[in-house]
Amino acid sequence: MFLGPIFAESPQVRIAALPENPAPGEPVTIGLVGGEGGCQAILQNRRGQQLAKATFFPLAPDKNGQIVHTAILAIPSTAPAGTARISVENRLGPIGGIDLSIASRTFGTEEIPLDQRNTDLRTLYDPQKTAEAAMLWGILGRTGTDIYAAERFMPPVQSTRRTSFFGDRRVYRYTDGSKANSIHAGIDYGVPAGTLVQACGPGKVVLARFRIVTGNSVIIEHLPGVYSLYYHLDQIAVWEGFMVDTGTLLGRSGATGLATGPHLHWEIRISGENTDPDALVARPVLDKEAILSIFNSF
Repeated sequence: MFLGPIFAESPQVRIAALPENPAPGEPVTIGLVGGEGGCQAILQNRRGQQLAKATFFPLAPDKNGQIVHTAILAIPSTAPAGTARISVENRLGPIGGIDLSIASRTFGTEEIPLDQRNTDLRTLYDPQKTAEAAMLWGILGRTGTDIYAAERFMPPVQSTRRTSFFGDRRVYRYTDGSKANSIHAGIDYGVPAGTLVQACGPGKVVLARFRIVTGNSVIIEHLPGVYSLYYHLDQIAVWEGFMVDTGTLLGRSGATGLATGPHLHWEIRISGENTDPDALVARPVLDKEAILSIFNSF
């Protein structure tokens, strides 16, 4: 367990963060006591530029009966190593902050040649594709108050064969010889079509439908601002509004949408930022007891 130091802008405001030395792609949980509703946590680099942000939601009272609010954000995979700061702000401006050190991390690279169908999927304008993207970001940008998941996540398939990794720096090669750069937002499991795909943790299905680029897709809300995404399915076995538990069957893998072969794309988004799924398999994204213990120790 890694507990960040307390920073108090005033005796009425206390802030904590864990872990205190995250790597790019890892989630950070921020605890706040003394801030009013509507506060945001804003991750800034050493020059004060915003890297990510998240909205606080109520967690539980501390030993003194004060409500501990928490926000969860992810360190972007593009964040530079070194000192960074999480500033906590309300509608009037900053009320405090906490420093942390971002660890260094190296990502892989890959070049992916696309056939004409996939080239067209990436390059041709389609108003339906634009509408689907707007809908997706509308979902991923929501921060409610429901907490469905508290434990570590489980991988969505039994296979450990991966064909692409989180944060891979990709180069797509189109049929006309041109290229485009991209960053892989999740993990690709190289599994045969028809492989069972299961929910990585408890939550609510907020999207279960076909999308042009991602094919048959399922998105689950687990925590305020925390979503898991499952793309390119051959079949979908759940529906929007359906409540799932860890291991609930979501569908079967396939190659629908922009895919060069059968696989499952598994992605985690936290406050809109792509997050390393392995980090949430290794530890809970929201360790309630660890957060409360920080404030209860003072």
